[in-house]
Amino acid sequence: MTRMPPDRAFDAEAQSHLQTIIARHIDREGPLLPILHDIQADWGMIPEDAQPILAKALGITRAEVYGVVSFYHDFRDHPTAPHVLRLCRAESCQSMGADELADQICKALGIGWHETTPDGRLTLEPVFCLGLCACAPSAELDGKLIGRANAAKIGRLVAEVRA
Repeated sequence: MTRMPPDRAFDAEAQSHLQTIIARHIDREGPLLPILHDIQADWGMIPEDAQPILAKALGITRAEVYGVVSFYHDFRDHPTAPHVLRLCRAESCQSMGADELADQICKALGIGWHETTPDGRLTLEPVFCLGLCACAPSAELDGKLIGRANAAKIGRLVAEVRA
């Protein structure tokens, strides 16, 4: 299955696919995170309509599912572009110029936080700590970590994925 378009209803096919994902992990200890990772990989987000189905299957509340989705920066409850650039907003990165870097990247891309470039190829998101404090400022592009990030380095990497 590919990413579910944001305007597509959570139809019978999507529900069936969700049940397949749940079945693959239901017998594991702590199945919620692996299930959410698979949903995120297949749809690029955790659809709101999937959350009550998942909660019922796991015998937990919808609030518990939402709490996990909203806590971890890897999970999104909104659609994004095929490529996602995350810039660290934590204190260590801020002390090493992350605010200026963010301003430069926003200006270069012509977008702000949680926005997608006009070509629909890249979404920009803030993240609070990527664990690269010693290599600040840091970023992540499509899951690849970038230490000692600067506008030129990020610009080159972004150009590659948007080509």
